[in-house]
Amino acid sequence: MSVRKLKPITPGQRFKVVNGFDALTADKPEKSLLAPLKKSGGRNSHGKMTMRHKGGGHKRRYRLVDFKRTKHGVNAEVKSIQYDPNRTAFIALIEYKDGEKSYIIAQNGLQVGQKVTSGAGSAPEIGNALPLNEIPLGTIISCIELRPGQGAVMARSAGTFAQLMAKEGKYVTIKLPSGETRMILGNCLATVGAVSNSDHQLIVSGKAGRSRWLGRRPRTRPVAMNPVDHPMGGGEGRASGGHPRSRNGIPAKGYRTRSKTKDTNRYIIERRKK
Repeated sequence: MSVRKLKPITPGQRFKVVNGFDALTADKPEKSLLAPLKKSGGRNSHGKMTMRHKGGGHKRRYRLVDFKRTKHGVNAEVKSIQYDPNRTAFIALIEYKDGEKSYIIAQNGLQVGQKVTSGAGSAPEIGNALPLNEIPLGTIISCIELRPGQGAVMARSAGTFAQLMAKEGKYVTIKLPSGETRMILGNCLATVGAVSNSDHQLIVSGKAGRSRWLGRRPRTRPVAMNPVDHPMGGGEGRASGGHPRSRNGIPAKGYRTRSKTKDTNRYIIERRKK
Protein backbone atom coordinates (compact mmCIF):
# COMPACT_ATOMS: atom_id res chain seq x y z
CA MET A 1 0.00 0.00 0.00
CA SER A 2 1.10 3.54 -0.70
CA VAL A 3 -0.04 7.15 -0.79
CA ARG A 4 0.51 9.77 -3.49
CA LYS A 5 1.30 13.44 -2.89
CA LEU A 6 -0.02 15.56 -5.74
CA LYS A 7 1.83 18.41 -7.44
CA PRO A 8 0.47 21.80 -6.32
CA ILE A 9 -0.96 22.86 -9.70
CA THR A 10 -4.19 24.08 -8.02
CA PRO A 11 -4.83 25.40 -4.49
CA GLY A 12 -6.86 22.28 -3.65
CA GLN A 13 -3.97 20.01 -4.64
CA ARG A 14 -1.22 21.85 -2.76
CA PHE A 15 -1.42 19.73 0.40
CA LYS A 16 -3.52 16.88 -1.00
CA VAL A 17 -2.40 13.32 -0.21
CA VAL A 18 -4.43 10.52 -1.81
CA ASN A 19 -4.44 6.74 -1.51
CA GLY A 20 -2.41 4.93 -4.17
CA PHE A 21 -5.03 2.13 -4.30
CA ASP A 22 -2.31 -0.28 -5.46
CA ALA A 23 -3.80 -3.00 -3.24
CA LEU A 24 -7.05 -3.04 -5.24
CA THR A 25 -7.54 -5.60 -7.99
CA ALA A 26 -11.04 -4.75 -9.30
CA ASP A 27 -12.93 -1.53 -10.03
CA LYS A 28 -16.47 -2.92 -10.50
CA PRO A 29 -18.46 -4.33 -7.54
CA GLU A 30 -20.28 -7.68 -7.56
CA LYS A 31 -23.87 -6.80 -8.63
CA SER A 32 -25.51 -9.57 -6.62
CA LEU A 33 -24.03 -8.17 -3.39
CA LEU A 34 -25.25 -4.57 -3.80
CA ALA A 35 -28.18 -2.93 -2.02
CA PRO A 36 -29.67 0.58 -2.29
CA LEU A 37 -28.56 3.14 0.28
CA LYS A 38 -30.96 5.99 1.01
CA LYS A 39 -29.73 9.30 2.41
CA SER A 40 -31.60 11.01 5.23
CA GLY A 41 -29.81 14.37 5.24
CA GLY A 42 -29.96 14.18 9.04
CA ARG A 43 -33.78 14.35 9.07
CA ASN A 44 -36.14 12.01 10.92
CA SER A 45 -39.50 10.63 9.69
CA HIS A 46 -41.17 13.99 10.40
CA GLY A 47 -38.63 15.89 8.28
CA LYS A 48 -37.08 17.52 11.34
CA MET A 49 -33.29 17.85 11.43
CA THR A 50 -32.11 15.67 14.32
CA MET A 51 -28.44 15.36 13.26
CA ARG A 52 -26.48 18.39 12.15
CA HIS A 53 -23.69 18.57 9.54
CA LYS A 54 -25.18 15.91 7.24
CA GLY A 55 -26.41 16.26 3.66
CA GLY A 56 -25.39 16.04 0.02
CA GLY A 57 -22.59 13.71 -0.91
CA HIS A 58 -22.07 11.30 -3.78
CA LYS A 59 -24.64 8.58 -4.43
CA ARG A 60 -23.58 5.20 -3.01
CA ARG A 61 -24.70 1.60 -3.04
CA TYR A 62 -24.26 -0.56 0.01
CA ARG A 63 -21.98 -3.63 -0.20
CA LEU A 64 -23.44 -6.59 1.73
CA VAL A 65 -20.45 -7.50 3.91
CA ASP A 66 -20.55 -10.82 5.81
CA PHE A 67 -19.52 -9.97 9.38
CA LYS A 68 -20.79 -13.26 10.84
CA ARG A 69 -18.74 -15.73 8.70
CA THR A 70 -21.30 -18.47 9.44
CA LYS A 71 -20.29 -20.79 6.56
CA HIS A 72 -18.02 -22.86 8.78
CA GLY A 73 -15.55 -25.40 7.46
CA VAL A 74 -16.03 -24.46 3.78
CA ASN A 75 -13.01 -23.17 1.86
CA ALA A 76 -13.42 -19.96 -0.12
CA GLU A 77 -11.09 -18.37 -2.68
CA VAL A 78 -10.31 -14.64 -2.67
CA LYS A 79 -11.40 -13.35 -6.10
CA SER A 80 -10.57 -9.63 -5.72
CA ILE A 81 -9.78 -6.79 -3.31
CA GLN A 82 -12.18 -3.87 -3.79
CA TYR A 83 -12.90 -0.32 -2.61
CA ASP A 84 -15.97 0.25 -0.44
CA PRO A 85 -17.31 3.83 -0.25
CA ASN A 86 -19.16 3.04 2.98
CA ARG A 87 -16.10 2.23 5.11
CA THR A 88 -12.39 3.07 5.43
CA ALA A 89 -11.20 -0.54 5.04
CA PHE A 90 -10.98 -2.40 1.73
CA ILE A 91 -13.23 -5.43 1.18
CA ALA A 92 -12.47 -8.82 -0.37
CA LEU A 93 -14.81 -10.72 -2.70
CA ILE A 94 -14.65 -14.43 -1.89
CA GLU A 95 -16.26 -17.40 -3.64
CA TYR A 96 -17.08 -20.64 -1.81
CA LYS A 97 -16.78 -24.12 -3.32
CA ASP A 98 -20.53 -24.26 -3.94
CA GLY A 99 -20.39 -21.05 -6.02
CA GLU A 100 -21.79 -18.66 -3.39
CA LYS A 101 -20.09 -15.27 -3.34
CA SER A 102 -19.61 -13.00 -0.36
CA TYR A 103 -17.83 -9.84 0.77
CA ILE A 104 -15.59 -9.83 3.86
CA ILE A 105 -13.37 -7.14 5.39
CA ALA A 106 -9.93 -7.52 3.79
CA GLN A 107 -6.94 -8.02 6.07
CA ASN A 108 -3.44 -6.67 5.42
CA GLY A 109 -1.58 -9.15 3.21
CA LEU A 110 -4.68 -10.90 1.86
CA GLN A 111 -3.91 -11.94 -1.75
CA VAL A 112 -6.08 -12.85 -4.74
CA GLY A 113 -6.21 -16.63 -5.10
CA GLN A 114 -5.67 -17.21 -1.39
CA LYS A 115 -7.95 -19.71 0.39
CA VAL A 116 -9.80 -18.56 3.52
CA THR A 117 -12.11 -20.42 5.89
CA SER A 118 -14.01 -19.88 9.13
CA GLY A 119 -15.15 -21.82 12.19
CA ALA A 120 -13.56 -24.12 14.75
CA GLY A 121 -10.55 -26.06 13.51
CA SER A 122 -9.45 -23.40 11.01
CA ALA A 123 -5.73 -22.61 10.79
CA PRO A 124 -4.70 -19.31 12.48
CA GLU A 125 -3.72 -17.71 9.16
CA ILE A 126 -4.48 -14.26 7.70
CA GLY A 127 -8.12 -13.93 6.63
CA ASN A 128 -9.37 -16.99 8.56
CA ALA A 129 -12.08 -16.48 11.21
CA LEU A 130 -11.98 -18.80 14.22
CA PRO A 131 -12.99 -18.83 17.90
CA LEU A 132 -10.77 -16.73 20.18
CA ASN A 133 -9.89 -19.72 22.38
CA GLU A 134 -8.29 -21.46 19.36
CA ILE A 135 -6.07 -18.50 18.41
CA PRO A 136 -2.44 -18.57 19.74
CA LEU A 137 -1.49 -15.96 22.38
CA GLY A 138 0.04 -12.74 21.03
CA THR A 139 -1.71 -13.05 17.65
CA ILE A 140 -2.83 -9.85 15.88
CA ILE A 141 -6.60 -10.08 15.28
CA SER A 142 -9.46 -7.92 13.96
CA CYS A 143 -13.22 -8.07 13.21
CA ILE A 144 -14.02 -9.36 16.70
CA GLU A 145 -17.41 -10.46 18.01
CA LEU A 146 -18.53 -9.25 21.44
CA ARG A 147 -21.19 -11.96 21.78
CA PRO A 148 -21.22 -15.38 20.06
CA GLY A 149 -23.08 -15.24 16.74
CA GLN A 150 -23.49 -11.46 16.85
CA GLY A 151 -21.05 -10.74 14.02
CA ALA A 152 -17.90 -8.63 14.09
CA VAL A 153 -18.32 -5.31 15.90
CA MET A 154 -14.80 -4.35 17.05
CA ALA A 155 -11.56 -3.49 15.18
CA ARG A 156 -13.22 -3.14 11.74
CA SER A 157 -11.87 0.20 10.43
CA ALA A 158 -8.78 0.72 8.29
CA GLY A 159 -5.47 -0.32 9.86
CA THR A 160 -6.94 -1.33 13.24
CA PHE A 161 -6.08 -4.49 15.14
CA ALA A 162 -6.31 -6.02 18.60
CA GLN A 163 -3.99 -8.45 20.35
CA LEU A 164 -4.82 -11.65 22.20
CA MET A 165 -3.17 -11.33 25.63
CA ALA A 166 -4.33 -14.25 27.82
CA LYS A 167 -6.76 -17.15 28.22
CA GLU A 168 -8.49 -18.01 31.49
CA GLY A 169 -11.41 -20.41 31.79
CA LYS A 170 -14.10 -19.63 29.24
CA TYR A 171 -12.83 -16.05 28.74
CA VAL A 172 -9.90 -14.59 26.82
CA THR A 173 -8.27 -11.19 27.41
CA ILE A 174 -7.65 -8.91 24.44
CA LYS A 175 -6.08 -5.46 24.10
CA LEU A 176 -8.33 -3.33 21.87
CA PRO A 177 -7.25 -0.58 19.43
CA SER A 178 -8.39 2.08 21.96
CA GLY A 179 -5.91 0.75 24.54
CA GLU A 180 -8.67 -0.86 26.61
CA THR A 181 -8.00 -4.37 27.92
CA ARG A 182 -11.11 -6.48 28.39
CA MET A 183 -12.38 -10.06 28.65
CA ILE A 184 -14.50 -11.67 25.92
CA LEU A 185 -16.04 -15.13 25.73
CA GLY A 186 -13.62 -17.57 24.07
CA ASN A 187 -16.22 -18.91 21.62
CA CYS A 188 -16.60 -15.50 19.92
CA LEU A 189 -15.14 -15.38 16.40
CA ALA A 190 -12.26 -13.13 15.36
CA THR A 191 -10.30 -12.83 12.11
CA VAL A 192 -6.53 -13.25 12.07
CA GLY A 193 -4.58 -10.22 10.81
CA ALA A 194 -4.85 -6.41 10.90
CA VAL A 195 -7.47 -4.61 8.79
CA SER A 196 -6.31 -3.42 5.35
CA ASN A 197 -5.70 0.16 4.15
CA SER A 198 -3.47 1.16 7.08
CA ASP A 199 -2.35 4.23 5.06
CA HIS A 200 -5.81 5.75 5.48
CA GLN A 201 -4.54 7.85 8.40
CA LEU A 202 -2.03 9.61 6.11
CA ILE A 203 -4.67 10.90 3.66
CA VAL A 204 -5.16 14.70 3.48
CA SER A 205 -8.33 15.86 1.71
CA GLY A 206 -6.79 19.14 0.49
CA LYS A 207 -10.01 21.15 0.25
CA ALA A 208 -13.38 21.67 1.92
CA GLY A 209 -15.26 20.45 -1.15
CA ARG A 210 -14.03 16.92 -0.65
CA SER A 211 -15.86 16.78 2.70
CA ARG A 212 -19.04 17.80 0.85
CA TRP A 213 -18.55 14.88 -1.56
CA LEU A 214 -18.56 12.60 1.51
CA GLY A 215 -21.86 14.08 2.71
CA ARG A 216 -20.41 16.28 5.49
CA ARG A 217 -21.75 19.81 5.80
CA PRO A 218 -19.82 22.67 7.45
CA ARG A 219 -19.61 22.88 11.24
CA THR A 220 -19.88 26.20 13.08
CA ARG A 221 -17.40 26.69 15.93
CA PRO A 222 -19.26 26.93 19.26
CA VAL A 223 -17.13 29.95 20.30
CA ALA A 224 -18.55 31.87 17.33
CA MET A 225 -22.17 31.28 18.45
CA ASN A 226 -24.43 33.32 20.73
CA PRO A 227 -25.15 32.23 24.34
CA VAL A 228 -28.65 31.08 23.31
CA ASP A 229 -27.14 28.60 20.82
CA HIS A 230 -24.30 27.04 22.83
CA PRO A 231 -22.82 27.09 26.36
CA MET A 232 -19.48 28.22 24.89
CA GLY A 233 -21.01 31.10 22.90
CA GLY A 234 -21.16 34.82 23.65
CA GLY A 235 -18.72 37.15 25.38
CA GLU A 236 -17.13 40.45 24.44
CA GLY A 237 -14.78 40.28 21.47
CA ARG A 238 -13.03 37.00 20.80
CA ALA A 239 -13.76 35.27 24.09
CA SER A 240 -12.24 31.82 24.51
CA GLY A 241 -15.54 30.19 25.42
CA GLY A 242 -14.91 28.73 28.90
CA HIS A 243 -14.70 25.03 29.62
CA PRO A 244 -15.17 22.84 26.51
CA ARG A 245 -18.58 21.17 26.54
CA SER A 246 -21.24 19.90 24.16
CA ARG A 247 -24.30 21.81 23.02
CA ASN A 248 -26.38 20.32 25.85
CA GLY A 249 -23.78 21.10 28.51
CA ILE A 250 -21.93 17.78 28.90
CA PRO A 251 -18.17 18.48 29.49
CA ALA A 252 -15.69 17.27 26.88
CA LYS A 253 -11.97 16.36 26.93
CA GLY A 254 -11.67 13.86 29.76
CA TYR A 255 -15.12 13.81 31.35
CA ARG A 256 -16.25 10.19 31.67
CA THR A 257 -19.82 9.50 30.59
CA ARG A 258 -19.82 5.71 31.03
CA SER A 259 -22.14 4.54 33.81
CA LYS A 260 -20.37 3.28 36.94
CA THR A 261 -23.07 0.63 37.40
CA LYS A 262 -22.99 -0.68 33.81
CA ASP A 263 -23.23 -4.47 33.84
CA THR A 264 -20.31 -5.05 31.47
CA ASN A 265 -17.84 -3.01 33.58
CA ARG A 266 -16.74 -6.25 35.24
CA TYR A 267 -15.28 -7.45 31.95
CA ILE A 268 -13.04 -4.40 31.53
CA ILE A 269 -9.62 -4.96 33.11
CA GLU A 270 -8.03 -1.65 32.10
CA ARG A 271 -9.85 1.41 30.76
CA ARG A 272 -8.76 3.10 27.54
CA LYS A 273 -6.23 5.91 27.78
CA LYS A 274 -7.55 9.45 28.18
